[in-house]
Amino acid sequence: MTNPPRMRPRIDEYNRPYWTAGAEGTLKLQKCNSCSSFNHPALPVCRQCQSEDLVYDALPGTGAIDTFTINHQSWYPGVEVPYVIARVRPDGAPGVILTTNIVNCDVDVVRPGDKVRVLFDEQDGIWFPLFEKVA
Repeated sequence: MTNPPRMRPRIDEYNRPYWTAGAEGTLKLQKCNSCSSFNHPALPVCRQCQSEDLVYDALPGTGAIDTFTINHQSWYPGVEVPYVIARVRPDGAPGVILTTNIVNCDVDVVRPGDKVRVLFDEQDGIWFPLFEKVA
């Protein structure tokens, strides 16, 4: 998959595993070992219990579209329109919503509740998690 250049996120010690796990083909999120809740975006302490006992947990890489919008404005050079910006609820991470793109399908067939799976777009060592519909 060839995608246009994406805006680079600010990488730090807390979020690096999220942005690099795609090299293994895995979606990983920060999880608290004390209360089992997820932090996204990653933080130095758990949002729920303030524990510092945090790890990165691999998720199944599937989920469902919560909501979405179809963007018709070219805001960034090289980005073809229209494209879908979506909120995806990943399986295995209750309470987490990822903002991402839905790719590899016509924008007119995207619906809330559609099942999706992750794929990654690697650019300069950053693995951007994108999602495609599951047939």
